[in-house]
Amino acid sequence: MKRAMVWLTTAMAALVTSVVTLLVTPSSAHAEMDRAVLIQLSASVLKIEVLRAQGGFSLGSGVVVAPERIVTNCHVTRDALKINVLRGDVRWLASAQQSDVDHDLCLLQVPGLRATAVPVGRANELAAGQPVVALGYTGGLGLQMSAGDVMALHRFDGGQVIQSSNWFSSGASGGGLFDEDLHLVGILTFRLRGGEAHYFAAPAEWVQAMLDRPAAKAYADVAPETSREPPYWQRPVSDQPAFLKAALYQQDGRWTDLESLTTDWLRRDATDPEPWYLLGMSLARQNRLPEARHALECAMATQPVSAAAQARLAAVDERLALVPLAMPCGALTARVTTSSESLREPFSNRSIEPASEPAPARTP
Repeated sequence: MKRAMVWLTTAMAALVTSVVTLLVTPSSAHAEMDRAVLIQLSASVLKIEVLRAQGGFSLGSGVVVAPERIVTNCHVTRDALKINVLRGDVRWLASAQQSDVDHDLCLLQVPGLRATAVPVGRANELAAGQPVVALGYTGGLGLQMSAGDVMALHRFDGGQVIQSSNWFSSGASGGGLFDEDLHLVGILTFRLRGGEAHYFAAPAEWVQAMLDRPAAKAYADVAPETSREPPYWQRPVSDQPAFLKAALYQQDGRWTDLESLTTDWLRRDATDPEPWYLLGMSLARQNRLPEARHALECAMATQPVSAAAQARLAAVDERLALVPLAMPCGALTARVTTSSESLREPFSNRSIEPASEPAPARTP
């Protein structure tokens, strides 16, 4: 059975139009999906409708991950008085939920839910460039599907947050990101404005950790979230993970701040290829090409298959013919900016937004 990723043929699209709207242009990198498998997967990604304490509704998506269990984002359900799970004209009432507010994941208990659970995969087995497919209720209407690729994997809190090129917007929060074997590898969560490949999904490992908790201790009645602590991506910029700060610095062209950030980042974890790559980018933007080249070589030493580092290294080499610096990677960080005093916060979280927004108030 072929399980690689490309858009469906016209005949397939006609067969599943009432279930899935296809959004992304065909790519030779994505092979034809098996239609029976797609239909089965579509039946496991459902709409979430939340009656909010302050009035009106929030709409999102959810993925069935175990019998009578469906995972979504907590920013969809945090103000909930009541949560319904919908498939077509059929709806089920969630009786309880387990919340991991820090990671923005809520696991709903839905008695009588008739839907097949998807296999939960592992985000840490993904690689940049790997095809993935996203399913969610973008716009809050029909289920929509978007094909794309893994753009980057960001180490954070025991997992790897997935950045992909799969387009999604309002209503898709809590939808699923699936690999070529149609295993759930991530939960669609938020996006950055101003870029075509700034779509982020929570790793499946965080979902599996919730499933592994004893049910008697994990679940509580559905009610508005009492803790007002936001998830990691909605916190003030100063409290966000390094990879999100780096994305904002790149958008604003703040290359010296990116240099300072990544240098401090490398002091905490020199085995992570991401800060080496970003350090090389920031140095190249400042026309410090010998140091940039060395940082990119260090990125490739920690992740030899990094196509992004290889491409940027080739671009640096085109600009400058040089003899590689003869120093270990650790010595490079001593040569570049080591102070983080220049890290300012003139911007807010304006560039980061959830994949779901509250719907206008209406009568149930």
